[in-house]
Amino acid sequence: MNVVDHVRDMAAAGLYSNVRILSSLLLTMSNNNPELFSPAQKYQLLVYHADAIFHDKEYRNAACKYNMALQQKKVLNKTSKVRTSTGGAASNIQAQSLPSEIEVKYKIAECYTILKLDKDAIAVLDGIPSRQRTPKINMMLANLYRKAGQERSAVTSYKEVLRQCPLALDAIIGLLSLSVKGAEVASMTMDVIQSIPNLDWLSAWIKAYAFIHAGDNQRAINTICSLEKKSLLRDNVDLLVSLADVYFKAGDTKNAILKFEQAQMLDPYLIKGMDVYGYLMAREGHLEDVEVLGGRLFNISDQHAEPWVISGCHSFYSKRYSRALYLGAKAIQLNSNSVQALLLKGAALRNMGRVQEAIIHFREAMRLAPCRLDCYEGLIDCYLASNGIREAMGMANNIYKTLGANAQTLTILATVCLEDPVTQEKAKTLLDKALAQRPDYTKAVVKKAELLSREQKHEEGIALLRNALANQSDCVLHRMLGDFLVAVNDYQEAMDQYSIALSLDPNDQKSLEGMQKMEKEESPTDATVELDGDDMEGSGEDGDLEGSDSEAAQWADQEQWFGMQ
Repeated sequence: MNVVDHVRDMAAAGLYSNVRILSSLLLTMSNNNPELFSPAQKYQLLVYHADAIFHDKEYRNAACKYNMALQQKKVLNKTSKVRTSTGGAASNIQAQSLPSEIEVKYKIAECYTILKLDKDAIAVLDGIPSRQRTPKINMMLANLYRKAGQERSAVTSYKEVLRQCPLALDAIIGLLSLSVKGAEVASMTMDVIQSIPNLDWLSAWIKAYAFIHAGDNQRAINTICSLEKKSLLRDNVDLLVSLADVYFKAGDTKNAILKFEQAQMLDPYLIKGMDVYGYLMAREGHLEDVEVLGGRLFNISDQHAEPWVISGCHSFYSKRYSRALYLGAKAIQLNSNSVQALLLKGAALRNMGRVQEAIIHFREAMRLAPCRLDCYEGLIDCYLASNGIREAMGMANNIYKTLGANAQTLTILATVCLEDPVTQEKAKTLLDKALAQRPDYTKAVVKKAELLSREQKHEEGIALLRNALANQSDCVLHRMLGDFLVAVNDYQEAMDQYSIALSLDPNDQKSLEGMQKMEKEESPTDATVELDGDDMEGSGEDGDLEGSDSEAAQWADQEQWFGMQ
């Protein structure tokens, strides 16, 4: 047993720090005396040394050392051809014991992927002949192709993964995300479904994800619910997260939060999907819970985008936009495909008046998640903020035609129509259609109430909001009802509605302003009675808001340091 065999055994045992020191010394010896080790031994030492560096997460250095190993392998191949005639059997045995050249190339591609050098990674893997590509090489290639927009090549690679491993479910999701028909994907797994017991659920699973990627949210919900009710798949965390995500895409915030909470209770270390959950909680005004959630996820892992997004959502809804911008950028740094991080950064940029930069982020989110309407809504908001009504109308019409006339698309189109006095009646018709489909859809109710307020139809607005609040409790709806009640001089109930709104979201500035405005309009006698308590409460809110502004300024000063764009 020679010294290289000892290095190999230590590498197999996972003693990477030891491998790194010894292999470095041996390689220096080899450089000073080329006759000391054979070409095969030097190749082995270079690979083991690179593996140890890779384990230390020095990826650029590791890629360099792996490339040196490949160069050494070329030298070895030339010498082995010369020696084949003299010692064929021994040469073959030695070649079989050497580290795989294909594995070395995969490691180089892995380094490039981590370093975000996707083109270089594709070039390395493309250099491997198709017949020699293992399933993990094809899977990496498929993901890289999809990210680069090379959809046909991605589909081919995903199919090759399934040919070799028919139960590779992430490859199935990859194919469905590239618009491959569910029936075609299911046919590739049919043999294994029929030959293995208790896999009868897989066809329905494929169907559910086909509906998800086709944007058919209701059928996706129905299919996943039927799967989740089956005793063998009940309380599966992945299914619950997928169900929560589809509820979110369908605009059903209540059920989305419910399913995320259920998944979180089953797996306290769950990270996947928690960014969407944190966003929904922040949007609903539960900022204390969001802060706790973000802290808990940071304790689990700060190398995922999700905890950074959650903290960013907390900052955004606390009106600390500069800090939200930094946290969103950090999340994108960790995962450039994080849709929620792109939306967070885009929203922060928009609210800071940097609309053109925000548009870039919303467009990238749209590219990654073409079925998520909040990506389109963010872009439309940017167009409207920059007076681009024509662009906003074109985008809204495109969504309406592409995704069909559902409550969400009707409301998006109506929102744009409300911006133009000429299309007010069209907006009203669209909102009526949306509410006919989903009377509880909050965004449609809000927009219809805004329209009624403009037309000073206060009694109709009150009736609309009371009807919507019969089955749900929402801060914005209670506040708007308070505004309508003030308009008809029902001050006592208006005050009650503002109080309810603030209990749901203590940071809702408009509800606070509504209460303060009513107090000023009260008679001097009434105002004196309630002055002390209410003024103290108002003072506390003002202090929080001032703190938010000062912190935003602090983060704005630090933007240059962080290299934010």
